Amino acid sequence: MILTLAAKELKSLFGSPLAWSVLAVLQALLAYVFLGQLDAYLSLQPRLTALANPPGVTEMVAVPLFGVAALVLLMATPLLSMRLIAGERRDRTLTFLFSAPLSLTEIVLGKFLGLLAFLAAVAALPALMALSLYAGGALDFGLVLANLLGLLLLAAAFAALGLFFSSLTASPTLAGISSLGAFLGLWVVNMAVTDPNSALHTLSLLKHFESFNRGLVDSADIAYFLVFAALFLAFTVRRLDNQRLGG
Repeated sequence: MILTLAAKELKSLFGSPLAWSVLAVLQALLAYVFLGQLDAYLSLQPRLTALANPPGVTEMVAVPLFGVAALVLLMATPLLSMRLIAGERRDRTLTFLFSAPLSLTEIVLGKFLGLLAFLAAVAALPALMALSLYAGGALDFGLVLANLLGLLLLAAAFAALGLFFSSLTASPTLAGISSLGAFLGLWVVNMAVTDPNSALHTLSLLKHFESFNRGLVDSADIAYFLVFAALFLAFTVRRLDNQRLGG
């Protein structure tokens, strides 16, 4: 039943003009960054050959592209998640969902997985662009896979947080603004704290993504993303349970 609901949510997202508009804008933005980084690499390539251990096309093109993709997900997720529950509440269909033969956990997981599948398609865009570089030279597949894994974990955390804010209100617009504010707040923490050893860095999702962006797959970063997503999914279940009991 979870996968059925997830498929329904994914179909609903792909049937939305807003989702296709977001995909088109993201594709254009990522393509612009990709071509810009590739042009810069090609212009510097003659000088790089003089270095003993020059950076490759993966480090100079793919890595910055994944970094921009992380910021793009931060901006796009609130637009995609804001209607998941808030739209149901606004349209007065949430009661019908509660009466379905599904537990609240199954409802939340179904909506979460549907959104995550759509975000995975967004994460695939920079990965496919990076793989296209293999046609013209050597590619560090380990670095690309580390970035893709980090981007998918980041997408899971964003999806869980966006879903939680969507459960708090009947206004999709308010849900989108609130989740965007939360995402930006976590990003500002990363930029504002200058001490690299500060405990505040643990609050920043993008700070944990930086390890993957450098090609380091740390179990602590993986655990952070998984715990973060699980925590906000649990908050969402609790919120819906309180609403169901309150009528």
